[in-house]
Amino acid sequence: MRVAVISAEAVPYSKTGGLGDVAGALPKALRSVGVDAFLITPCYLQTKGEYLWHTAIDDLWVDWRGQRFRAKVFYSEANGSPTFLIDAPEYFHRDSIYGYREDYERFAFFNHAALELIRRLGAAPDVVHLNDWHCGFAAVEIAHLRFWESYWRNTRTFFSIHNLAYQGAFDAGELWKFGFSSDFERNAFAFNGHASALKAGLSASDLLSTVSNRYAFEIQTAQEGYGLDWLLRERADRLIGVTNGVDYDVWNPEKDSYLGAHYNAWNIEGKRECKRQLLEQFSLPVDLERPIFANITRLTAQKGIDLMMAVAGEILATGSYIVSLGSGEQKYEDFWQRLRDYAPNQVGVFRGYNEDLAHKIEAGADMFMMPSKFEPCGLNQMYSLRYGTIPIVRAVGGLDDTVQNFDAVSGTGNGFKFRDYSPDKFLEKIYEALFAYYDKDAWRKMQWNGMTVDNSWENAARKYVGLYRMITGK
Repeated sequence: MRVAVISAEAVPYSKTGGLGDVAGALPKALRSVGVDAFLITPCYLQTKGEYLWHTAIDDLWVDWRGQRFRAKVFYSEANGSPTFLIDAPEYFHRDSIYGYREDYERFAFFNHAALELIRRLGAAPDVVHLNDWHCGFAAVEIAHLRFWESYWRNTRTFFSIHNLAYQGAFDAGELWKFGFSSDFERNAFAFNGHASALKAGLSASDLLSTVSNRYAFEIQTAQEGYGLDWLLRERADRLIGVTNGVDYDVWNPEKDSYLGAHYNAWNIEGKRECKRQLLEQFSLPVDLERPIFANITRLTAQKGIDLMMAVAGEILATGSYIVSLGSGEQKYEDFWQRLRDYAPNQVGVFRGYNEDLAHKIEAGADMFMMPSKFEPCGLNQMYSLRYGTIPIVRAVGGLDDTVQNFDAVSGTGNGFKFRDYSPDKFLEKIYEALFAYYDKDAWRKMQWNGMTVDNSWENAARKYVGLYRMITGK
């Protein structure tokens, strides 16, 4: 089976969040279970040259907005699978990956160029696996092309929703510029008086997936459907939840190259040294008996930062440390900085994203906080489980699917979770976690439960293969 994975970002070439991790890992995982998978993603200004092995195509001609546009394509296998990076400086050489008024045009071009590239690469794929709103354009284009070109006749589209909140909205009057002029195409994009690339992907794709079973249910409700719950209920028979996996070649405390000491579920001594190094990294007093609460995230309302703000003082009152890595809304960045200034011997803050530090935090922290308002899947809670760092989460989306509440009597469970979006409920679980932390046997049992669970990409890849077979008949 031949599968083309198309994504606006993919590790190690580009990343702003979980989409990058997933798209970077999935093609490699598919290949490990026998699928001929390859990845197509943009070549951004931020993409490191060391990942661009050679130029695969220097004359990818794309008919675009009435002109012939010349793009270049780089080749790499830095993520463990064949990857083609479309280089178009006019669209992709920007100071940041997203955040521009014409983002919809940038990714409409990327989709169109990706399909032209697929033609150049030879045989048509059995499945084109599209990711989030940035790829909704390709779903509509392939659905249209199947009626006119024999090349695409047997290709099926698989559309993964990573975050329904981002919908790629733009003026419907722009559609004709991108070649979408038929009634079918306009109707696929039409949403509340404008065009939505996400809605187009949901309407035109052969099968829909999202990144956890719980989230597949949640997005069919008015509360979490962002105005598209009606469409998702209409297509519920084609909507499947597949929980993301973890790339254990990258996130594994037994061989993580970012760590100064290594450990595993059977011998966890190295974690104590990682804790020492983390405290030193943030210039905090080295007291290995005091717990470290950690958070790595985009600082947005979705991530429950308001709850963390509400309970931070109570955490500090217990004598615990707090470390935070992330950037986002100014009010949240300012809060973490004020907290650091207030308690410089208990709080460590890094504004921005740093891959090295993210690994060090996962290894050195004792608890990981993810009190999200909504969370399609989440990856950090699964990284935390592998690293023996106990997640404290709100029971939504993939957090609910992957974290089991600890039961001290039976010794089952791998973390703590609460349901109501409330500081009091969050604080209850923080106190429960602290109580367990000082019971060394209970804590070690919980770490074992988390570190031995299999959240590998191979498991997820096999589920995807089953779904590909379902829509292709192979």
